[in-house]
Amino acid sequence: MPSVTQAKLATFIKQRKWIVLAGVMLVLAVVIFISRPHGEAANPKGSKGGTVLVVSALVTQGDVSVKLTANGTVSAQQTVEVRPQISATIYAVHIREGQFVHKGDKLFTLDTRTEAANLSKTLAQLEKDRADLLNAERNLVRQRDLLLQKFISQAAFDTAQNQVDGLRGQLAVDQAAVETSRVSRSFGEIDAPISGRSGAISVYPGSLVQPNGAALVSITQIDPINVSFTLPENELAALQQARAKGKVAVSAVPDAAGQQPRKGWLSFVDNAVDTASGTIRVKAEFPNANNQLWPGMFVSVALAPRMLAGALTVPVQAVQIGPERQFLYVSGDDSTVTSVPVTVRLIQDGYAVIEGAAAGTRVVVEGAQNIRPGSVVSEAKAADKTPEKSTEKTPEKTTAKP
Repeated sequence: MPSVTQAKLATFIKQRKWIVLAGVMLVLAVVIFISRPHGEAANPKGSKGGTVLVVSALVTQGDVSVKLTANGTVSAQQTVEVRPQISATIYAVHIREGQFVHKGDKLFTLDTRTEAANLSKTLAQLEKDRADLLNAERNLVRQRDLLLQKFISQAAFDTAQNQVDGLRGQLAVDQAAVETSRVSRSFGEIDAPISGRSGAISVYPGSLVQPNGAALVSITQIDPINVSFTLPENELAALQQARAKGKVAVSAVPDAAGQQPRKGWLSFVDNAVDTASGTIRVKAEFPNANNQLWPGMFVSVALAPRMLAGALTVPVQAVQIGPERQFLYVSGDDSTVTSVPVTVRLIQDGYAVIEGAAAGTRVVVEGAQNIRPGSVVSEAKAADKTPEKSTEKTPEKTTAKP
């Protein structure tokens, strides 16, 4: 019996030891939990001392130019397809493909021997009829003298007069024929009708060309040049008012990287709105001496035809989207946040033009995800917004001892 009692006593003492150890560990855990700072668990990220750190800005008031943007296509003001006006063979080609030509420069020379021969023929006929007219006029003078002396009848004199009149009319016909032949011969020299860049040349010396055949070459005007684009029809009234006041500036930037904006002027507004798309087609003219704009190129177009006077603006990040409407978080004098509903009229260049807030009101721009109406906020310092610098130390240079 004594041995059994001692064994139970040892087992009881061992169990009590584990119970005491578990109790000590539980007390230690409670002490650690109580002593831990409560601010780290209670405050959201970006808060300090019970307030939420935010970045705020003031609602500003001023005139805002409404910028319209669109995708445009560069187009030439005029393109001319050069064709011959007579059937002939090419005698000489005076330009190269892609060459810039000025108005009046010689492009092609045609073989005009037939036209030259026709001109010589009409000139000869003109001289013959002129000689006949002189002879008839001298004869008319003699007939008049004979009529006064009653040696011929009035009918004979009238015949001589009619002959003179007929020859005078024939002489006028001959002169017109000469001019026609000269014009036909002048078609043998084909000059540039406009200044511009020449395209591909489809003929060579010896090629037979005809008026209804293919074009010899096309010339496209490069400077100045047009940009065509479309705008919403609700901007038409503002566009017309701006044009009535003067030139409307337009800028165009080619889609290629590294291109600088080009400045031009609005030159054309179409006379009808496209009912299918609800847009109006417009054009702008740009100087293009350096040939940076090329027909068919795509560009980004911007213009500001109207202005909002006394508009209220905030950074676009300050506008919050709610379930029913948009709103701003406004910070009061006591740093308490309230929600103010607003209407956004325009968003451009990182700013929103709003209605519903007063100028000078301080609104939350960054950190709105951590606040609710009634939250207390404080302005974040520059150190809170900048990333921490690296703590790695640069190894010091050591000099080896000799």
